[in-house]
Amino acid sequence: MMLLWALVRDMLLAAVPALGFAMVFNVPLRALRYCALLGALGHGSRMLLMLAGINVEWASFLAAVLIGIIGIYWSRWLLAHPKVFTVAAVIPMFPGIPAYTAMITLVEISHLGYSEALMAVMVTHFLKACFIVGALSIGLSLPGLWLYRKRPGV
Repeated sequence: MMLLWALVRDMLLAAVPALGFAMVFNVPLRALRYCALLGALGHGSRMLLMLAGINVEWASFLAAVLIGIIGIYWSRWLLAHPKVFTVAAVIPMFPGIPAYTAMITLVEISHLGYSEALMAVMVTHFLKACFIVGALSIGLSLPGLWLYRKRPGV
């Protein structure tokens, strides 16, 4: 029961920034609810994958692939470009905390001087943020590459 409540709360909280970014990107009014729903589904699936023991980078990749597949399906159904749904939906999974921690640690190194411990924290969080962003980018683009590629001789 607690897992279900945590999942619902996570999905609801992820729908808010997905909806907000969809509004910033001037997504048509009829598509806003789908952006929020897709953001919730993506973030919820990433949470379930992480609870199953998959690390955040791979879970983000797989959730982005799911977002890409659903976005392509919905784009055919609602006659809109897939990016209308997918870009806003993937925004809640961007690694704000690791990127912020890396940046603050870099400022501390600049202010306090070099320390091996601070450098290790900075590099660790920087690489984690880069790998998550890369996983989201590649995961979001793969379904389109699989479904829209040109077949030779056709």
